[in-house]
Amino acid sequence: MGRILAIDYGIKRTGIAVTDPERIIATGLTTVETPKLILFLRDYCQKECVDIFVVGEPKHMDNTPSQSAAIIEPFVKQLAETFPDKQIARIDERFTSKMAFRAMIDGGLKKKQRQDKGMIDQVSATIMLQDYMRTL
Repeated sequence: MGRILAIDYGIKRTGIAVTDPERIIATGLTTVETPKLILFLRDYCQKECVDIFVVGEPKHMDNTPSQSAAIIEPFVKQLAETFPDKQIARIDERFTSKMAFRAMIDGGLKKKQRQDKGMIDQVSATIMLQDYMRTL
């Protein structure tokens, strides 16, 4: 069984989270500059067995796609073309950034650490991955 890798896609940077090989624990992996994302994923998938990519799906409160969806859809298409053997799952990413910020406060991170947007993206990806794992 391969890992599940979650992607909190952003224009400048992208948060990445991954499960352990047994798919029990979701952990923040890193934040990658978005232009280097596909290269990072290729390299990671050569080293680790990944079966599923989970990509956030930005929505408005009325469940319609947000403006960010237009930016993410071309990436999802590229991801499917680059990794045709991998499953791609989409998950609602509403409120993940707010939840990530709250989790950082609750976790005792200092204000300076909480201002690290890359850390917020990584924690957001972890929250998305945990949400996805609950559906399995």
